[in-house]
Amino acid sequence: MLYGALLVFVATALLAVSVVLVDGAVRKFPQFAPGTTVVVRTANGQLGAVTSEELQQAARDSAQDRLLHTGLAAFGAVVLVGLLVGWILANQALHPVSRVTATARRLSTETLDERIGMTGPNDEVKQLADTFDAMLDRLRAGFESQRRFVANASHELRTPLAVMRTEVDVALSEPAASTAELRRMGEVVRAATERADQLVDALLVLAVSEAQVQQGLRVREPVDLADLVEWAAAAVTAEADRRCLVVTMRAEPAEVLGDPVLLDRLVGNLAENAVRHNLDGGWLTIHCGCRSDGCWLVVRNSGPVVDSAMVDDLFRPFHRGGPVRTVGQGAGLGLSIVRAVAAAHGGTVRAEPLPAGGLAVSLLLPPVSGAGGPAGLAG
Repeated sequence: MLYGALLVFVATALLAVSVVLVDGAVRKFPQFAPGTTVVVRTANGQLGAVTSEELQQAARDSAQDRLLHTGLAAFGAVVLVGLLVGWILANQALHPVSRVTATARRLSTETLDERIGMTGPNDEVKQLADTFDAMLDRLRAGFESQRRFVANASHELRTPLAVMRTEVDVALSEPAASTAELRRMGEVVRAATERADQLVDALLVLAVSEAQVQQGLRVREPVDLADLVEWAAAAVTAEADRRCLVVTMRAEPAEVLGDPVLLDRLVGNLAENAVRHNLDGGWLTIHCGCRSDGCWLVVRNSGPVVDSAMVDDLFRPFHRGGPVRTVGQGAGLGLSIVRAVAAAHGGTVRAEPLPAGGLAVSLLLPPVSGAGGPAGLAG
Protein backbone atom coordinates (compact mmCIF):
# COMPACT_ATOMS: atom_id res chain seq x y z
CA MET A 1 0.00 0.00 0.00
CA LEU A 2 2.87 2.39 0.72
CA TYR A 3 4.49 1.55 -2.61
CA GLY A 4 1.15 2.12 -4.40
CA ALA A 5 0.42 5.40 -2.66
CA LEU A 6 3.88 6.69 -3.53
CA LEU A 7 3.44 5.63 -7.17
CA VAL A 8 0.03 7.38 -7.44
CA PHE A 9 1.48 10.56 -5.98
CA VAL A 10 4.45 10.58 -8.37
CA ALA A 11 2.29 9.78 -11.44
CA THR A 12 -0.22 12.51 -10.56
CA ALA A 13 2.60 15.01 -10.12
CA LEU A 14 4.11 14.05 -13.51
CA LEU A 15 0.75 14.36 -15.25
CA ALA A 16 0.12 17.80 -13.72
CA VAL A 17 3.58 18.98 -14.70
CA SER A 18 3.05 17.70 -18.26
CA VAL A 19 -0.22 19.65 -18.58
CA VAL A 20 1.45 22.84 -17.36
CA LEU A 21 4.40 22.40 -19.73
CA VAL A 22 2.20 21.72 -22.77
CA ASP A 23 -0.02 24.68 -21.95
CA GLY A 24 3.06 26.87 -21.67
CA ALA A 25 4.34 25.62 -25.04
CA VAL A 26 1.03 26.32 -26.76
CA ARG A 27 0.96 29.83 -25.33
CA LYS A 28 4.11 30.48 -27.40
CA PHE A 29 2.09 29.89 -30.55
CA PRO A 30 3.01 32.51 -33.19
CA GLN A 31 1.53 35.80 -31.99
CA PHE A 32 -0.69 38.00 -34.17
CA ALA A 33 -1.88 41.51 -33.73
CA PRO A 34 -5.19 41.69 -31.85
CA GLY A 35 -8.17 41.22 -34.19
CA THR A 36 -6.10 39.56 -36.93
CA THR A 37 -8.07 37.12 -39.06
CA VAL A 38 -6.34 33.84 -39.84
CA VAL A 39 -7.35 31.45 -42.64
CA VAL A 40 -7.18 27.79 -41.55
CA ARG A 41 -8.08 24.47 -43.14
CA THR A 42 -10.68 22.51 -41.20
CA ALA A 43 -10.72 18.77 -40.64
CA ASN A 44 -12.90 18.19 -43.73
CA GLY A 45 -10.46 20.13 -45.95
CA GLN A 46 -12.45 23.34 -46.21
CA LEU A 47 -10.98 26.76 -45.60
CA GLY A 48 -12.27 28.99 -42.85
CA ALA A 49 -11.40 32.25 -41.19
CA VAL A 50 -10.91 32.68 -37.41
CA THR A 51 -9.39 35.34 -35.25
CA SER A 52 -5.91 34.80 -33.82
CA GLU A 53 -7.34 34.55 -30.26
CA GLU A 54 -9.78 31.80 -31.31
CA LEU A 55 -7.00 29.91 -33.07
CA GLN A 56 -4.73 30.02 -29.99
CA GLN A 57 -7.54 28.93 -27.64
CA ALA A 58 -8.50 26.05 -29.93
CA ALA A 59 -4.88 24.88 -30.04
CA ARG A 60 -4.62 24.95 -26.23
CA ASP A 61 -7.91 23.08 -25.79
CA SER A 62 -6.90 20.45 -28.32
CA ALA A 63 -3.48 19.88 -26.75
CA GLN A 64 -4.85 19.67 -23.19
CA ASP A 65 -7.69 17.35 -24.21
CA ARG A 66 -5.38 14.96 -26.04
CA LEU A 67 -2.80 15.04 -23.23
CA LEU A 68 -5.39 14.38 -20.53
CA HIS A 69 -7.05 11.51 -22.36
CA THR A 70 -3.75 9.83 -23.25
CA GLY A 71 -2.15 10.69 -19.87
CA LEU A 72 -5.06 9.38 -17.82
CA ALA A 73 -5.00 6.08 -19.72
CA ALA A 74 -1.25 5.75 -19.21
CA PHE A 75 -1.70 6.88 -15.58
CA GLY A 76 -4.18 4.08 -14.88
CA ALA A 77 -2.01 1.47 -16.56
CA VAL A 78 1.12 2.58 -14.72
CA VAL A 79 -0.68 2.61 -11.36
CA LEU A 80 -2.17 -0.86 -11.84
CA VAL A 81 1.10 -2.37 -13.02
CA GLY A 82 3.01 -0.53 -10.29
CA LEU A 83 0.65 -1.78 -7.56
CA LEU A 84 0.97 -5.36 -8.79
CA VAL A 85 4.77 -5.21 -9.07
CA GLY A 86 5.03 -3.42 -5.72
CA TRP A 87 2.86 -6.11 -4.08
CA ILE A 88 5.05 -8.88 -5.49
CA LEU A 89 8.30 -7.16 -4.50
CA ALA A 90 6.99 -6.38 -1.01
CA ASN A 91 6.00 -10.02 -0.52
CA GLN A 92 9.43 -11.19 -1.63
CA ALA A 93 11.19 -8.66 0.58
CA LEU A 94 9.04 -9.43 3.65
CA HIS A 95 8.92 -13.20 3.22
CA PRO A 96 12.02 -13.71 5.40
CA VAL A 97 10.40 -11.56 8.09
CA SER A 98 7.34 -13.80 7.87
CA ARG A 99 9.63 -16.80 8.44
CA VAL A 100 11.05 -15.12 11.53
CA THR A 101 7.52 -14.41 12.80
CA ALA A 102 6.34 -17.97 12.13
CA THR A 103 9.37 -19.42 13.88
CA ALA A 104 8.83 -17.16 16.89
CA ARG A 105 5.18 -18.27 17.13
CA ARG A 106 6.14 -21.95 17.07
CA LEU A 107 8.78 -21.62 19.76
CA SER A 108 8.33 -22.81 23.31
CA THR A 109 10.64 -24.01 26.05
CA GLU A 110 10.51 -27.46 24.43
CA THR A 111 11.30 -26.36 20.85
CA LEU A 112 14.21 -23.98 21.34
CA ASP A 113 16.32 -26.11 19.01
CA GLU A 114 14.51 -24.74 15.92
CA ARG A 115 16.40 -22.17 13.84
CA ILE A 116 15.62 -20.01 10.80
CA GLY A 117 18.93 -20.72 9.06
CA MET A 118 18.41 -18.09 6.38
CA THR A 119 20.71 -18.13 3.35
CA GLY A 120 21.34 -15.51 0.70
CA PRO A 121 22.93 -12.06 0.57
CA ASN A 122 24.04 -10.54 3.84
CA ASP A 123 21.37 -7.85 3.88
CA GLU A 124 19.39 -6.35 6.78
CA VAL A 125 16.80 -9.15 6.80
CA LYS A 126 19.45 -11.89 6.93
CA GLN A 127 21.19 -10.02 9.74
CA LEU A 128 17.87 -9.93 11.60
CA ALA A 129 17.41 -13.69 11.12
CA ASP A 130 20.98 -14.42 12.22
CA THR A 131 20.50 -12.23 15.30
CA PHE A 132 17.28 -14.11 16.08
CA ASP A 133 19.08 -17.46 15.75
CA ALA A 134 21.86 -16.23 18.05
CA MET A 135 19.25 -15.10 20.58
CA LEU A 136 17.68 -18.58 20.45
CA ASP A 137 21.08 -20.13 21.12
CA ARG A 138 21.46 -17.98 24.22
CA LEU A 139 17.91 -18.71 25.37
CA ARG A 140 18.41 -22.44 24.95
CA ALA A 141 21.67 -22.33 26.88
CA GLY A 142 19.98 -20.29 29.61
CA PHE A 143 17.01 -22.65 29.92
CA GLU A 144 19.26 -25.70 29.99
CA SER A 145 21.45 -24.10 32.65
CA GLN A 146 18.34 -23.24 34.67
CA ARG A 147 17.03 -26.80 34.41
CA ARG A 148 20.36 -28.21 35.55
CA PHE A 149 20.52 -25.71 38.38
CA VAL A 150 17.01 -26.53 39.63
CA ALA A 151 17.64 -30.28 39.32
CA ASN A 152 20.94 -30.07 41.18
CA ALA A 153 19.49 -27.80 43.88
CA SER A 154 16.58 -30.19 44.36
CA HIS A 155 18.97 -33.12 44.62
CA GLU A 156 21.22 -31.34 47.10
CA LEU A 157 18.28 -30.30 49.29
CA ARG A 158 16.72 -33.75 49.11
CA THR A 159 19.77 -35.37 50.72
CA PRO A 160 19.68 -33.57 54.11
CA LEU A 161 15.89 -33.79 54.19
CA ALA A 162 16.08 -37.54 53.61
CA VAL A 163 18.66 -37.89 56.40
CA MET A 164 16.44 -35.97 58.83
CA ARG A 165 13.35 -37.98 57.92
CA THR A 166 15.21 -41.27 58.28
CA GLU A 167 16.60 -40.37 61.69
CA VAL A 168 13.22 -39.21 62.96
CA ASP A 169 11.50 -42.36 61.62
CA VAL A 170 14.09 -44.57 63.33
CA ALA A 171 13.67 -42.74 66.64
CA LEU A 172 9.86 -42.91 66.46
CA SER A 173 9.96 -46.62 65.65
CA GLU A 174 11.72 -47.32 68.98
CA PRO A 175 9.48 -46.23 71.84
CA ALA A 176 12.13 -47.34 74.36
CA ALA A 177 14.96 -45.35 72.75
CA SER A 178 17.55 -44.23 75.25
CA THR A 179 18.61 -40.67 75.87
CA ALA A 180 21.94 -41.34 74.14
CA GLU A 181 20.16 -42.59 71.01
CA LEU A 182 17.85 -39.58 70.96
CA ARG A 183 20.82 -37.26 71.43
CA ARG A 184 22.63 -38.96 68.53
CA MET A 185 19.52 -38.54 66.39
CA GLY A 186 19.34 -34.88 67.37
CA GLU A 187 22.98 -34.33 66.43
CA VAL A 188 22.48 -35.97 63.02
CA VAL A 189 19.34 -33.91 62.36
CA ARG A 190 21.15 -30.74 63.45
CA ALA A 191 24.05 -31.47 61.10
CA ALA A 192 21.65 -32.11 58.21
CA THR A 193 19.79 -28.89 59.02
CA GLU A 194 23.04 -26.95 58.99
CA ARG A 195 23.93 -28.43 55.62
CA ALA A 196 20.54 -27.46 54.18
CA ASP A 197 20.88 -23.98 55.68
CA GLN A 198 24.34 -23.56 54.16
CA LEU A 199 23.04 -24.68 50.78
CA VAL A 200 20.10 -22.26 50.84
CA ASP A 201 22.41 -19.45 51.97
CA ALA A 202 24.84 -20.24 49.14
CA LEU A 203 22.01 -20.30 46.61
CA LEU A 204 20.80 -16.89 47.81
CA VAL A 205 24.30 -15.41 47.58
CA LEU A 206 24.72 -16.84 44.08
CA ALA A 207 21.34 -15.47 42.97
CA VAL A 208 22.09 -12.01 44.41
CA SER A 209 25.54 -11.94 42.81
CA GLU A 210 24.27 -12.98 39.39
CA ALA A 211 21.47 -10.40 39.59
CA GLN A 212 23.92 -7.64 40.40
CA VAL A 213 26.05 -8.61 37.40
CA GLN A 214 23.16 -7.33 35.25
CA GLN A 215 21.75 -4.59 37.49
CA GLY A 216 24.93 -3.26 39.08
CA LEU A 217 26.07 -3.32 42.68
CA ARG A 218 23.62 -2.04 45.28
CA VAL A 219 26.40 -1.22 47.75
CA ARG A 220 29.65 0.48 46.76
CA GLU A 221 32.20 1.40 49.39
CA PRO A 222 35.97 1.09 49.76
CA VAL A 223 37.05 -2.41 50.88
CA ASP A 224 40.62 -3.52 51.56
CA LEU A 225 41.24 -7.06 50.36
CA ALA A 226 44.07 -7.33 52.91
CA ASP A 227 41.55 -7.15 55.76
CA LEU A 228 39.35 -9.77 54.13
CA VAL A 229 42.35 -12.07 53.61
CA GLU A 230 43.27 -11.84 57.29
CA TRP A 231 39.70 -12.60 58.39
CA ALA A 232 39.41 -15.52 55.95
CA ALA A 233 42.75 -16.98 57.10
CA ALA A 234 41.66 -16.71 60.73
CA ALA A 235 38.36 -18.44 59.93
CA VAL A 236 40.06 -21.52 58.42
CA THR A 237 42.89 -21.73 60.95
CA ALA A 238 41.19 -24.37 63.10
CA GLU A 239 40.44 -26.66 60.15
CA ALA A 240 43.93 -26.09 58.69
CA ASP A 241 45.56 -26.99 62.02
CA ARG A 242 43.44 -30.10 62.32
CA ARG A 243 44.65 -31.26 58.91
CA CYS A 244 48.25 -30.11 59.55
CA LEU A 245 48.24 -27.62 56.67
CA VAL A 246 50.97 -25.01 56.33
CA VAL A 247 49.26 -21.68 55.70
CA THR A 248 51.26 -18.79 54.19
CA MET A 249 49.63 -15.38 54.00
CA ARG A 250 50.95 -12.13 52.54
CA ALA A 251 48.40 -9.34 52.55
CA GLU A 252 49.44 -6.03 51.01
CA PRO A 253 47.02 -3.08 50.87
CA ALA A 254 44.55 -3.61 48.03
CA GLU A 255 41.60 -1.25 48.20
CA VAL A 256 38.68 -1.85 45.85
CA LEU A 257 35.18 -0.39 45.57
CA GLY A 258 32.34 -2.82 46.12
CA ASP A 259 29.99 -4.68 48.44
CA PRO A 260 31.95 -5.73 51.56
CA VAL A 261 29.57 -8.64 52.31
CA LEU A 262 29.91 -10.16 48.84
CA LEU A 263 33.67 -9.60 48.73
CA ASP A 264 34.03 -11.20 52.15
CA ARG A 265 32.11 -14.21 50.86
CA LEU A 266 34.35 -14.35 47.78
CA VAL A 267 37.60 -14.39 49.77
CA GLY A 268 36.13 -16.74 52.35
CA ASN A 269 35.04 -19.23 49.68
CA LEU A 270 38.51 -19.28 48.13
CA ALA A 271 40.12 -19.92 51.52
CA GLU A 272 37.58 -22.61 52.45
CA ASN A 273 38.03 -24.36 49.10
CA ALA A 274 41.81 -24.29 49.51
CA VAL A 275 41.47 -26.08 52.86
CA ARG A 276 38.60 -28.39 51.92
CA HIS A 277 40.16 -29.68 48.69
CA ASN A 278 43.62 -30.19 50.12
CA LEU A 279 45.71 -33.10 51.36
CA ASP A 280 46.47 -33.73 55.01
CA GLY A 281 49.88 -32.24 55.73
CA GLY A 282 49.68 -30.06 52.60
CA TRP A 283 49.99 -26.32 52.17
CA LEU A 284 48.12 -23.26 50.96
CA THR A 285 49.09 -19.65 50.25
CA ILE A 286 46.93 -16.53 50.17
CA HIS A 287 48.48 -13.41 48.65
CA CYS A 288 46.91 -10.09 47.71
CA GLY A 289 48.17 -6.73 46.52
CA CYS A 290 47.63 -3.90 44.07
CA ARG A 291 49.28 -2.85 40.81
CA SER A 292 48.59 -0.45 37.95
CA ASP A 293 45.84 -2.54 36.29
CA GLY A 294 43.97 -3.49 39.46
CA CYS A 295 44.02 -5.23 42.82
CA TRP A 296 44.78 -8.95 42.78
CA LEU A 297 44.27 -11.96 44.98
CA VAL A 298 45.90 -15.35 44.40
CA VAL A 299 45.06 -18.49 46.41
CA ARG A 300 47.16 -21.61 45.80
CA ASN A 301 46.85 -24.97 47.51
CA SER A 302 48.22 -28.47 47.30
CA GLY A 303 45.85 -31.33 46.59
CA PRO A 304 44.93 -34.01 44.10
CA VAL A 305 45.89 -33.51 40.45
CA VAL A 306 43.19 -31.63 38.55
CA ASP A 307 42.68 -32.21 34.83
CA SER A 308 43.23 -28.92 32.99
CA ALA A 309 40.32 -29.72 30.67
CA MET A 310 37.97 -29.78 33.66
CA VAL A 311 39.07 -26.49 35.25
CA ASP A 312 36.36 -24.36 33.64
CA ASP A 313 33.70 -26.80 34.84
CA LEU A 314 34.71 -26.08 38.45
CA PHE A 315 32.93 -22.72 38.14
CA ARG A 316 29.63 -24.37 37.22
CA PRO A 317 27.04 -24.58 40.03
CA PHE A 318 27.08 -27.91 41.92
CA HIS A 319 30.12 -29.15 39.99
CA ARG A 320 32.79 -30.58 42.27
CA GLY A 321 35.35 -31.70 39.70
CA GLY A 322 35.02 -35.46 39.97
CA PRO A 323 35.58 -37.88 42.86
CA VAL A 324 38.82 -36.24 44.05
CA ARG A 325 36.91 -33.03 44.86
CA THR A 326 33.63 -34.60 45.93
CA VAL A 327 34.76 -35.92 49.28
CA GLY A 328 33.85 -33.65 52.19
CA GLN A 329 31.31 -30.89 52.77
CA GLY A 330 30.04 -28.33 50.33
CA ALA A 331 27.52 -28.28 47.55
CA GLY A 332 29.81 -27.23 44.71
CA LEU A 333 28.75 -23.57 44.73
CA GLY A 334 31.95 -21.98 46.09
CA LEU A 335 33.66 -21.10 42.81
CA SER A 336 30.33 -20.29 41.15
CA ILE A 337 29.78 -17.63 43.80
CA VAL A 338 33.37 -16.41 43.37
CA ARG A 339 32.91 -15.89 39.62
CA ALA A 340 29.52 -14.20 40.05
CA VAL A 341 30.80 -11.80 42.73
CA ALA A 342 33.89 -10.99 40.66
CA ALA A 343 31.76 -10.26 37.59
CA ALA A 344 29.42 -8.05 39.63
CA HIS A 345 32.47 -5.98 40.67
CA GLY A 346 33.80 -5.69 37.10
CA GLY A 347 36.60 -8.19 37.79
CA THR A 348 37.75 -11.53 36.45
CA VAL A 349 38.77 -14.82 37.97
CA ARG A 350 40.81 -17.71 36.59
CA ALA A 351 41.80 -21.13 37.88
CA GLU A 352 44.89 -23.10 36.84
CA PRO A 353 45.91 -26.61 37.92
CA LEU A 354 49.33 -26.91 39.54
CA PRO A 355 51.73 -29.50 38.07
CA ALA A 356 52.23 -31.30 41.41
CA GLY A 357 48.52 -31.25 42.21
CA GLY A 358 46.17 -28.67 43.59
CA LEU A 359 44.83 -25.46 42.15
CA ALA A 360 45.75 -21.78 41.82
CA VAL A 361 42.87 -19.31 41.64
CA SER A 362 43.70 -15.76 40.49
CA LEU A 363 41.37 -12.79 40.93
CA LEU A 364 41.73 -9.25 39.59
CA LEU A 365 39.41 -6.40 40.57
CA PRO A 366 39.44 -2.75 39.50
CA PRO A 367 41.00 -0.45 42.11
CA VAL A 368 39.02 2.32 43.75
CA SER A 369 40.20 4.84 41.13
CA GLY A 370 38.99 2.68 38.22
CA ALA A 371 36.19 0.59 39.70
CA GLY A 372 33.38 -0.59 37.48
CA GLY A 373 35.20 -1.57 34.29
CA PRO A 374 36.39 -5.02 33.24
CA ALA A 375 39.92 -6.01 34.07
CA GLY A 376 42.41 -8.58 33.00
CA LEU A 377 43.57 -11.58 34.97
CA ALA A 378 46.02 -11.65 37.77
CA GLY A 379 49.33 -13.31 37.12
